[in-house]
Formats: sequence, structure tokens, C-alpha cells
Amino acid sequence: MNVLKKVVLALALPAVLFGAWWVLSAGSESYYSPPLSKILAAFRTTWTPTQLEAEVLPSLLRLFAGFALAALIGVGAGVAIGLNRRLRAVMEPVLEFFRAIPPPVLVPVIMLFAGIGDTMKVIVIVFGCIWPILLNTVEGVRAVDSVVLDTARSYGVNGTARITRVVLPSASPQIAAGLRQALSIAIILMVISEMFAASNGLGFTIVQFQRSFAIPEMWSGIILLGLLGFVLSLLFRLAERRALRWYEGLRAAQRSS
Repeated sequence: MNVLKKVVLALALPAVLFGAWWVLSAGSESYYSPPLSKILAAFRTTWTPTQLEAEVLPSLLRLFAGFALAALIGVGAGVAIGLNRRLRAVMEPVLEFFRAIPPPVLVPVIMLFAGIGDTMKVIVIVFGCIWPILLNTVEGVRAVDSVVLDTARSYGVNGTARITRVVLPSASPQIAAGLRQALSIAIILMVISEMFAASNGLGFTIVQFQRSFAIPEMWSGIILLGLLGFVLSLLFRLAERRALRWYEGLRAAQRSS
């Protein structure tokens, strides 16, 4: 019953917004803002299984590749920087500098070195996603209780075992927060990277619809993008809740005490 209530609450606002959109656009005669009924009709005819496989699947593969690489590099570098005070002092100004650069600005530069294929798109996603993961990992590692670290050291838990059994579990809530932020950035950069010299993908298809003045189809692509973002966010939350079940239980115990 609790799960059903959460599902209803999660879907209530989108349902209200779609209902308002349907009513307010019902009599629209604007070429650029067609009725929602016309957009949904275009959605059914446009996004067939064949079209989804041809245009959406490549986008998801680039998204997952870039997100996975950013997670691997960000967590690895974040642990190293978080555990080493001198390295952190040296790297912090550099990290702040690169974090301040908007990834879309670097797309033309990355194209010069990586070409216009999938490699360029994955690199753009990695560059945008790595910073929230890395910085949250650094903060999570720095926040590990020194008493826990000293206790682990006194029991002979050092090296890799110290990182995998003490540091990473303690920093995992902060790391998960960084991954959650990075997922939203990855979806945005997936679309932006496909708008530059692409031959397939969801971002490419939406731009092609816009350039050919297929406005209902363009809106249907935007709706599909929103649905993908919602589903990916939901799946991440489920995975996060499962992985951090111990943390949620600890917080619940602290609230009840």
C-alpha cells in the first residue's frame, strides 16, 4: 500500500500537467503549438519499435558508456584525492577551473581531436558527468570518521581492503548523490552531442524534425526524451535504495530515537 501511494503521488502532477496541456491546446490552430492530441497521434506513428531501435538505442548506448566511464574515473580519482591531503591541495584549483567550463562549449574542440563519431559524443558526456561524481566522492572520503579509519588500521585493515571495506562504504551516500546529479547531466549532454554532426540518435532526430518543419513529430521526440529521463531516474533511485538500504535503515533509526 505504501508503494502504491508513492506511485500515485509521483504520477499525480504529470497527469495534471498533461491534462491541462490537453485542455488548453485542444483548440489550438498554431502551426508551432499543435494540440496535444495531434502530438500523441504523431508519437504513435513515429516511435515504432524499428524507429526506437534505430534512433533511441544508439543514444542510450552512448549515455551508458559515458556515464559508466565518468563513474569509474570520478570515483577512482575522487578516492585518491580525498585520501591524500597534498594531492587535494594541488588538484583543487585545477578541478574548480575545469568544472566551471560548460561541456557544450567544448564540443567543437573535442570534434577536432575525436572526430564526429560516437567517441566524440561519449567524451562530451564523460567530461560533463565526471565533476559532480569526483567532487562528491572527494567530500565523501574526507568525511569518513577518523575513528573508524584508526580502528581499521589497528586491526590491520590497510591498502585495498581499507578502501573497499571502510572508505567506499562510508562515502557511498555522497557518491550516490554525485551519480544522481551526473545522470541528469548525461541525458542533457547526450542530446546536445547528437545535435552536432550526427547521423542518428534522439537529439539528431528531434533536430531533423525541427528543420523539416515536422512540428508534431518534434514535440513527440521531446515527450519521449522526458519519458526516458523519468524512467532512468526511477531506475537509478531503485538501485540506489537497494544499494544503500543499510544507510536508509540507519537514518530511520536515528529519526525514531
